[in-house]
Amino acid sequence: MSVQAIERALLTGKWEGIPQDTSFADAADIAKQSSREISQEGDGLEDKPIDEWFSFTISAQNVSAEQEIIRLAVAVACLHSFVQANWTGPDLDFQVSDPTEVGSLLHRKAVTELAHGGEPAYHLADVPLFLRVAKLLLELPYDHCPSVVWWRLRAWLVHQQVLDEPTAVPADLLSSVEPLLQSFASHPDLAGRLILEQGLLEHHLGHDKSAADYFIRAARATQLEYELTGALGKRTKFNKPTDDDTTDTEQSKTTAAQTTGTTEQAGAVASLTTRIPETLALNDDTLLEQTEFTSSSASEPGSRLAHLNPSSQPALHPLDQSILLALCLNVRNTSPSHGLTAEQMKPYVNRVISHPKNWSRSTLQLQALVDQMPTADSTVSERLLYFHSIPLPSKWEMEKELALRYLSLGVVKSALEIFERLEMWEEVVKCWQSMERRERGIAIVRDLLEGRKAEADTVIAREKVSAQGRRQTLDAMREAKLWCLLGDLEPENALDHYNKAWGISKDTSGRAMRSLGGYYFARADYPNSITCLRKAVAINPLLGRSWFILGCSYSFTRCVTLDDEDGESWNNLASIYLRMGEAGKRIEMEDSEEVKTGDLVYSDETSKSIPFSNKMLAFRALKQGLKFAYDNWRMWSNYMIVAMDVGELSEACRALGRIDGAESVDADVLDRLVDAVTRAPANPDDAVEGSGSGGQAVLNPNEGHGLLRRVNDLFERTILPRVSSPRIFRARARLLTWQGETDVQKWREAVGEVEEMVDVLRNFGPRAEGFKWKLQARSILRTFMGRTKDFEDEPQWSRLIESLEEIRKEE
Repeated sequence: MSVQAIERALLTGKWEGIPQDTSFADAADIAKQSSREISQEGDGLEDKPIDEWFSFTISAQNVSAEQEIIRLAVAVACLHSFVQANWTGPDLDFQVSDPTEVGSLLHRKAVTELAHGGEPAYHLADVPLFLRVAKLLLELPYDHCPSVVWWRLRAWLVHQQVLDEPTAVPADLLSSVEPLLQSFASHPDLAGRLILEQGLLEHHLGHDKSAADYFIRAARATQLEYELTGALGKRTKFNKPTDDDTTDTEQSKTTAAQTTGTTEQAGAVASLTTRIPETLALNDDTLLEQTEFTSSSASEPGSRLAHLNPSSQPALHPLDQSILLALCLNVRNTSPSHGLTAEQMKPYVNRVISHPKNWSRSTLQLQALVDQMPTADSTVSERLLYFHSIPLPSKWEMEKELALRYLSLGVVKSALEIFERLEMWEEVVKCWQSMERRERGIAIVRDLLEGRKAEADTVIAREKVSAQGRRQTLDAMREAKLWCLLGDLEPENALDHYNKAWGISKDTSGRAMRSLGGYYFARADYPNSITCLRKAVAINPLLGRSWFILGCSYSFTRCVTLDDEDGESWNNLASIYLRMGEAGKRIEMEDSEEVKTGDLVYSDETSKSIPFSNKMLAFRALKQGLKFAYDNWRMWSNYMIVAMDVGELSEACRALGRIDGAESVDADVLDRLVDAVTRAPANPDDAVEGSGSGGQAVLNPNEGHGLLRRVNDLFERTILPRVSSPRIFRARARLLTWQGETDVQKWREAVGEVEEMVDVLRNFGPRAEGFKWKLQARSILRTFMGRTKDFEDEPQWSRLIESLEEIRKEE
């Protein structure tokens, strides 16, 4: 029997090249023996850890390769059974144990032991014993099966998703699998999988930069080539595409192709067949099901992928699809939650779902995925085939996401029903609070803590009392979490409840220390806040929010509390936030390792590595500091840059207006502000969703008509009276063109301003050496006239034609 061949089969999920007479009959004997031992023991099990319930303490000496591979196969079977029950479905066709006292002990004990890093495990996860047994088996010594380190990585990634929050993993977990890459040199698909899974673990831990590096390495390992480009096309059924460079006629599209030596040849990809869930049609009156491209090429000249037609791209292997989705995850990680993120992610997702080749990746529609899990529409092996290569959410996470969608739509009752069924009490309480019934939430938490409220029917079945009528119990981590939740609901007793939680957990609950740290910080008790938060980050160093508040406490203690009206201190505090990476890691800056007083080391490159929550904290610190340093142009410049990055465009506009001097006008910022205005429909009524009119609507101050007044004032009162440049004129022309698209009076005013700009260029342009003022003037006129052709019958139109003819004659 070839150990390497069996290991490879276990990793890939494909039983190929293995002799038919190979048997794992001994594995069944091991399982049966373990079951007999449990049933014979009876009482006294609750006081023993699970590893003592089974004969897991196998000596590392004289263990044959066959014994090790059997042990590894049992661990993989346990892990995948847990995954099948909680992620992929269908339901298991066997029972782990009957609902006796021993079965209840098994479940409760497994959930308790799966708690890690101060975070409780989800108590309604099905068959948690399988995950616990798998991890115990994988932690045993192995001399003949080098792939065990990969399975440990997989088990840790699954374990992380059972916890309330991500926690630290063993320091050598990622490095221990690196030697495997050398042995997979002739198997690029395996190498790509391993690197991808390393990246997915880093993604789950919140290490975005490291995850992105792994995803790119995975693409290189499988020789996947991809480009993000633009192609002419239309999204609506009535849109007529043109060659104009506008967002309406351009659609970003990921162009991905495989070359010789990739994971699979084209023929092999085409031969992949599987039963996948049905894709639900959009059925929209206006939008097309998919973007309809009108150009045959989407790549730049000289591109290796220029030969691909964006409307007819080759099918990708499922592993390459997984890598593309991972790259899409990185977009989500490094971007704030707004529409731009969805647009950035859409090309990657569209490229994958255009050729679904795997069950897990084809079910991206939430309700469809929830409904498909318990069914048997495809085989278990097919569902598990690429499970470890994609961040597929568990069934409770998918249902939670569905409930959150209901909540965002105001369908609170449906959301509440789901949260109660999932026993996610924190979300249940939020639902009651949204209905202004906080007392109902308090009553639920108190009933749970005092044993007056039974949990779900599945728990009741497991917790059937014995003849002695023993009371239902909560594990320490869950009980501590409930006390913290009660503290959130009862601010007047919060300190007592948080301390109670800390005591019940025997000084292990990260949630309790985070709550205490936040409690003291809100009351400006920074020394106690620091003490609690230091304990919190020692328990779980991955939660960035704890590091942020800890840094805040230190900063307030060291500088701001000395003089809370010192603008420079607030500016330095902002610098600290921008130099903190995820989980308290320091961002590497290019210029200097020292924090510069009055200035920020902040570039497009470093900005990508800074978590959005850090940027928001820096924004608030600068906003507070400007109250006491209103004339500090450097702080206004810092404020403008950070405001743009967090989407506070109205404040960025205000900051740009405070910065004096021709050299200080940031043309990039000005262009982005104009873009934010002109993205909205020019007619205010068209920019309002539902019934109503623009005059009655509450406008978003950071885009469209809500931002227009500030941008207009910026041009008219600050920039144009003192500064002139081609980019500024072009930006102003774009704004005027947008304003004049529907309103004839606005159009007439815009004509006057366009003529004024042309006159300025005619008078001062010849004085600037090398400045092509005629080209600029003609461009402004042609752009304005091209966008406002509906006003050709107006008298002012002839003036525009005359101006254009005069410039042509002068040339």
